[in-house]
Amino acid sequence: MPYARASDGIRLHYEVLGRAGAPAVLMIQGLGADKHGWDMQRIPLAFNYRVIALDNRGAGRSDKPFGHYSLEQMADDAITVLDEVGVERAHVVGASMGGAITQFIGLKYPDRVISLTLACTACRNHPWRKELLHGWATAATEKGVAAMTREAARWVIGPRSFRRLLPAFGWLGPLAMGRTSHAFASQVNAILDVDDTVADRLGEITAPTLVLVGNQDILTPRGDSEELAERLPNSELVVISGAAHGFMVEHATTFNRVLFDFLGRTTKAHRAAAAEPAAAAS
Repeated sequence: MPYARASDGIRLHYEVLGRAGAPAVLMIQGLGADKHGWDMQRIPLAFNYRVIALDNRGAGRSDKPFGHYSLEQMADDAITVLDEVGVERAHVVGASMGGAITQFIGLKYPDRVISLTLACTACRNHPWRKELLHGWATAATEKGVAAMTREAARWVIGPRSFRRLLPAFGWLGPLAMGRTSHAFASQVNAILDVDDTVADRLGEITAPTLVLVGNQDILTPRGDSEELAERLPNSELVVISGAAHGFMVEHATTFNRVLFDFLGRTTKAHRAAAAEPAAAAS
């Protein structure tokens, strides 16, 4: 089982699918989630890409230390995983908290990215969302992660699918994701600790960026994605009708079509740009 070692000694679990020579796609999941949150994307992507999915510190099979986490630290963790597998540049796909981590990667490591995909995420936290996330952390600590998962489900699953998906969500959440209350709370605090002025720096990101949101997302509503698209100079916004926060599962077919098209176009453009110096030299 592959692990990378972060600068502070934390073990980071990851999995690689696809052939070694293919363009790399790094996939980063959200709050409490592990790499299996991407199973409906990374398996079909592996036919054309080298897909690297990691478990953030505090989730899945990665270590779950006590103490302070930060999103910038988790961005460093993701780059550590790229180094471990020998990937110089990758498409980076992040969902929810993973989308916030991806923004830090775009700012701190611009030479390591081909493109960015920011799914169901935001560049700052509204007061109501801070209060909500704080409540989730408190519920996980006082009632346990299983109880918190059922409370949070209504914010993640669309109303049309809620009754159908809730049993699987409630059962698989705490078991498959291997979450512990202290690690979940530390991830929440990492989100809450982000200085909202980071949003003012997003204009520095020049990598092509897909901003993707469902029009029924109530946790990171469409307005958050519109703000991201306005701040990012080389971005495109796609809104998926009928989709909620967990649309990479609930609306996987449409999500994949949009994502795969974007990755294909940006891969082609990256290859063309890389070929220009060689053509000029000849």
